[in-house]
Order: sequence, then structure tokens, then C-alpha cells
Amino acid sequence: MIPLPTDTPRRIGLLGGTFDPVHIGHLILAESARVALNLDHVFFVPAAAPPHKQGIVISPAEHRLAMLELAVAGNADFSVSRLDIERPGPHYTADLLEMMLAQSPHDQELWFLMGMDSLIDLPTWRDPDRIRRLARLAVAMRPGYDPDWASLEAALPGILSEITLLDVAGVYVSASDLRKRAGAGESIRYLVSDAVRDYIAAHALYR
Repeated sequence: MIPLPTDTPRRIGLLGGTFDPVHIGHLILAESARVALNLDHVFFVPAAAPPHKQGIVISPAEHRLAMLELAVAGNADFSVSRLDIERPGPHYTADLLEMMLAQSPHDQELWFLMGMDSLIDLPTWRDPDRIRRLARLAVAMRPGYDPDWASLEAALPGILSEITLLDVAGVYVSASDLRKRAGAGESIRYLVSDAVRDYIAAHALYR
């Protein structure tokens, strides 16, 4: 993780995921959040072994890290954190947030960036109340997605007053669809950065 100055408050965005592969949807969400929330920096944090994706084959961490580094190269406002990849499991978001804050200035404000689908699943995550205490939640609205707000509020009382909804440009990209396209030899141009597309081809990922 890049060192952060300790003399001024910092507003930090944290975007986690498997990033298998990282695509333009991730980048658009991060940039939209940076602007809307006036963030000083956004960290992309690839997950080592997400508990909710047990049984699903995930590309090796070195490939996912390499693609992320390529995707954010040249953007001083974005960087990649190896914090989750390098820590011992099990890997829960609440623990990750606590570790991030422990390594950062005491006056840092942490924003956890997520999609609407993740918000709906939040009641099933480990220690959702601890997540809410450690970070503010920013949620990207998803076209055509109509969440059951009443059920969410019943499961996590007060959650609706805590979240900040992000109006993200209407681009939805599915990583699983990208893997299928790449595996079938179909074009994924403009769905990922050119550097990521070249990396996928060079390493025959998803074939």
C-alpha cells in the first residue's frame, strides 16, 4: 500500500473484488466515486479467497494483480493494495477494513465502494455491523435492479440512512461474461483496457 501523509485528513475509497478480470465497469465505478465523494485516493483490493465464492475457480492472484496494475497505470489517484492477498485467511471484509485503518493515519475517513448486488447481500456477510462502523458505504446504482429496501432495512436497521448512492455511468460489464468471451476467442475490446486485453491473450487466460 502506498504511504499516506499524516498531516491532513484523507478520504480514501476501497474497492474490493476478485477482479477476474478487472474491466471498465470497475474503473468507471472507482472514478465516479472519487469525484462524487471527493476522495483523495482509491485503492483496488483484490480478494485472496472470497468466502462467498467457495467452489468457484478463480485465476491465480499474480495474474489478477498484474491486470489491476496495468489497468490503473498512469492514474495517480488509483493504486492496487496487496493487503488481502498477503494476509492469512479467512478473508472477511470487516477484518480487511480494520487492517486498512490500522495502517493509516488516525484521521482517515474510509469509504467502502460496492455494487447494489453486494449491498443486498450485506446481511449475509460476516460482521456487517462492524463493516458499518469501520467505513462509510457508497453503493453504485445498477440499471434495472430493484432492491427490496424494506427487507434490507429490517435486516440491518438504520442502513438506508447510512449509505450513499452513486450515479454511475450506465455501463454494466460482467466479469463472468468476459471470461466466457475470452475463453471462446471472442473480442473483449473496449470492455477491458488494451493492456489488460493484451495480458489476457499473452497468458491465454480463461481458455
